[in-house]
Amino acid sequence: MAVQELQKPTSEELDDLNAQLANSTPQEIIQWAAEKYGDDLTLACSFGGISGMALLDMSVKIKPDIEIFYIDTHFLFPETLKTRDVAMAKYHIRPVEYQPGITPQQQAEQFGDELWKRNPDLCCSMRKVETNKQALAGKAAWITGLRRDQASTRRDVQPVGWDEKFGLYKISPLAHWDEKRVWQYIFENDVPYNPLHDQGYPSIGCTNCTRRVGEGEESRAGRWGDSEKIECGLHR
Repeated sequence: MAVQELQKPTSEELDDLNAQLANSTPQEIIQWAAEKYGDDLTLACSFGGISGMALLDMSVKIKPDIEIFYIDTHFLFPETLKTRDVAMAKYHIRPVEYQPGITPQQQAEQFGDELWKRNPDLCCSMRKVETNKQALAGKAAWITGLRRDQASTRRDVQPVGWDEKFGLYKISPLAHWDEKRVWQYIFENDVPYNPLHDQGYPSIGCTNCTRRVGEGEESRAGRWGDSEKIECGLHR
């Protein structure tokens, strides 16, 4: 489909789509999206979370030439970049890398050192949100790893939604899965995953804003742990 023909769906249209896909597997949802959006579909994979890695495995089996992108904020863990390299070799993929328009040095010069401590929303906006806009330009839909069990802000995630921020469809094939089910898929299909998960990091972002999670804490509690922030802004 031509992206310029995209129109924001009504809530009734989204409800109908999600009703049609209510009993579909993640693979069936990806297949549906691949058939509907073709090359105007892209997969976001951070090489940090297990959901993204499971979706990567599923997607390349369904649509081997699917576009895959990631954002290098310049503050990624070495383990994250290693996971990217392992995935590239295993799946014979070449993910598209997007970087912020401002370097860490330029950011420090303009906004002061350690902006992420003083204004994490501004840091995420420049390094993630604006960069994501570049990645999604000209696309009709993107696949994300959102799940309802990840955080209180994601309880209402549906398999198909309209992304107001970026102006395209947002596909979340794992919306109804929980963390245990994703790990089961990872192990059953020998999917590579970020080794930091085995070191107490269930949710992995930038080095400056990610810490280990203690027993009983929500999986995303280690993100921006010293502030009330719980979302980077991509999905808010």
